[in-house]
Amino acid sequence: MNVDKSLPAIEGRRALHVWIVEDLQLVPVPERAYGNFFEGHCYVVLHVPQNPQATPGAPSDLHCWVGKAAGAEAWAAAEAWAQRLEEHLGGWAARHREAQGHESDGFRSCFRRGVVYRKGGLASGLKHVETNIYGIQRLLHIRARKHVSATEVELSWNSFNKDDIFLLDLGKVMIQWNGPQASASEKARGLALTRSLGDRERGGRAQVGVVDDEAGAADLVRIMEAVLGSRGTGLQDAVPAPAPSQLQKANVRLYHVYENGEDLVVQELATRPLTQDLLQEEVCHILDQGGSHVYVWQGRLASPQEKKATFSRAAGFIRAKGYPEHTCVAVVNDGAEPPAFTQLFQTWSRRQDRSRKACGTGPLTPARLTAAALHNQPELAAQLRMVDDASGKVEVWCIQDSGRQPVDPQHHAQLSSGTCYLILYTYQKLGRVQYLLYLWQGLQAGPDKVKALSSHAKELDLLCHGALVQEHVTMGREPPHFLAIFQGQLLVFQGGAGPSGKGQPASATRLFHVQGTDRCSAKTTEVPARASSLRSSDVFLLVTSCTCYLWFGKGCSGDQREMARVVTTAICGKSQETVLEGQEPLCFWEALGGRAPYPSPKRLPDVVCSFPPRLFECSRQGGSLVLAEMVPFSQEDLDEHDVMLLDTWEEIFLWLGEAAQEAEAALAWGRDYLKTHPAGRSPATPIVLVKQGHEPPTFTGWFLAWDPYKWTNGQPDVVDGSMGEGSALSRITAEVNSFQLSHWPGEGGPGPGGPQDGSEAERELGPAAGGSSGSGSTSSYYSSSSSVLNGGLPREQLMHQAAEDLPEGVDPARKEFYLSDSDFQEIFGKSKEKFYSMAKWKQQQEKQHLGFF
Repeated sequence: MNVDKSLPAIEGRRALHVWIVEDLQLVPVPERAYGNFFEGHCYVVLHVPQNPQATPGAPSDLHCWVGKAAGAEAWAAAEAWAQRLEEHLGGWAARHREAQGHESDGFRSCFRRGVVYRKGGLASGLKHVETNIYGIQRLLHIRARKHVSATEVELSWNSFNKDDIFLLDLGKVMIQWNGPQASASEKARGLALTRSLGDRERGGRAQVGVVDDEAGAADLVRIMEAVLGSRGTGLQDAVPAPAPSQLQKANVRLYHVYENGEDLVVQELATRPLTQDLLQEEVCHILDQGGSHVYVWQGRLASPQEKKATFSRAAGFIRAKGYPEHTCVAVVNDGAEPPAFTQLFQTWSRRQDRSRKACGTGPLTPARLTAAALHNQPELAAQLRMVDDASGKVEVWCIQDSGRQPVDPQHHAQLSSGTCYLILYTYQKLGRVQYLLYLWQGLQAGPDKVKALSSHAKELDLLCHGALVQEHVTMGREPPHFLAIFQGQLLVFQGGAGPSGKGQPASATRLFHVQGTDRCSAKTTEVPARASSLRSSDVFLLVTSCTCYLWFGKGCSGDQREMARVVTTAICGKSQETVLEGQEPLCFWEALGGRAPYPSPKRLPDVVCSFPPRLFECSRQGGSLVLAEMVPFSQEDLDEHDVMLLDTWEEIFLWLGEAAQEAEAALAWGRDYLKTHPAGRSPATPIVLVKQGHEPPTFTGWFLAWDPYKWTNGQPDVVDGSMGEGSALSRITAEVNSFQLSHWPGEGGPGPGGPQDGSEAERELGPAAGGSSGSGSTSSYYSSSSSVLNGGLPREQLMHQAAEDLPEGVDPARKEFYLSDSDFQEIFGKSKEKFYSMAKWKQQQEKQHLGFF
């Protein structure tokens, strides 16, 4: 096969490019047809990161999509083109094999409106079908999970089930039928896809109706039965789409796969947890993620022959393992690994990062910043993990006998490892009171105290009217802001319930480990009073009945020493005897029970933080946690029905939508995520519970743009799926219910836009699979008294008009929708599609300014 042709143009300012393979060549797909895939073809999709916050040198992604009816020759052509594009991009692209219906999260995230699978092949449609885009009759089966997909199915009631969404598309009228067991979020996402199809394929002129309760939408059901026939037996249950659990994806194994003559040799090198030094740059490795995903890593010094054989070796590996042919395969290059690959390893550093300092150690440190600076720069607050400058109000409660006992302000900074504490921090942001509750768990606390901790957190949340942000903190993993509110004076005692060690005898000799260089990192922890507890890189305070020794290890810095002198005064005042490592008096060792070996190397360099944040939707299937990743992510991915997990590596945020059904399970999901993470994450990683509308800057700062008014100004961008009185769905359904079945024409005429040229329309939207080019005896359309279907209403009947003065049938909340496309473009300076993709509050502003509010 010859693909030695000039490569297609790649516009650097566009994030997404889509090509279809026709006659073994790449043909660009028009942007308004993105997301439509014909089963008989292969496609190449290029995603180029446009996020300024993305990791420097973040790789692009090349997806080779193969339809279930596509031939082997078309797939080989798509693979060859993708390989050439990868070379053209200088190796800074990961190649992915995507099979229809089994695509990766990264591929699905490219098409936020959803993916539509269309029957047949586009080329044949171009040559033999000339159809008007309103002469359509098809049924789409919509799986409205976080990544929405729609598949053309047989026009029959037999295609329906209880759990999913179905769209009967009749050109001028689009009827969405919601399964009785479909969730509110699925109904809303299905409606978003339905509207998107209406905007893209019908110019916004199609009327949309929703059947959520058949008894309340009898007219729509009558229309459906006129097309599908009478419904016989009851509906069947849906067959759940397969989704790998986190436990399955945690089973990672690294292999060296090579050819020995005609044999393929598969040599296992390591299992979880993996380390980066296992990858040898002279060879190609295969990393198997529990059969859910297979990665081929190409070392930078691997031979061209070995790199050329990557996909074939991956296919051989999949056959040898007995995995399905549709298993996702990704080829990644040394130095251009995507986050989904790097986070399978315990630590990761890129070559260009290895000379950099660790994250958060730049010229601006938390101790030098003001609350205003952190609120105005949420991205800085997120990186430093500081909601403000820690100058707010602090209240502390200790868990005792399952009760909540207030702690005297003089002892706020003195905690004990044998119990749990509630630390409520109150501050102001943009004139509003904000609440941050730390749930601190001592390492020696019993399960009864841990359980009581969560119970009392719920009580405090009620007192704060549900506005609490809750951060679960384990002793030893305190975030910078937690340390900062105690001004570096945090002192953790062993055992008992207070600084005097209540509940156990106080020892005459106590040893304290002093850490940190400023008030945002300093803390003092009691450790066993023996020589083996020392380490050369830090500072220790030894307290005896007669003397306090401040011991400086050889590897500690000047800042550590200075901070230690300040914080240890709370324990023994200023009567400290300074001791340098190697110059200790005999009584020092006697107090520790004699000399003993302890870690002596100087402080190691800080590990480079090279893990970018990742956002997932959480759900439970078959008792297992299932995650769907958004790549890249934005605020628009946060839906009121969702529980979302944001992993910033240092912390786990769980975002709870207002209408989320599984909010109570969120904390358990976060712990399951850490427990089953392929990199072997620490279960003590802080977990933060964030409610919709109460997001702190440490959360919002990880998003490229954050609209604080998204959920407080006007209606939500995606309407609720309920049929409640006054809902948007009720209004839409009422409009469609007013339609009258006009006729079943024997010869179909053109749609309201008139005949269209087949070539461009077909390339963008494709033929109506399962239908015909005309409106024959089996197809129909519906007429309406509304002039919207005939080019829109005159602007003077809509602009600056009160609700009672509007034409009959016009929704006062969407007056602008009834303009013709040309009038809308002239008045608003943009298309309807672009306007409705804007944030709701921006839409309201423009409508108010132009007289449509």
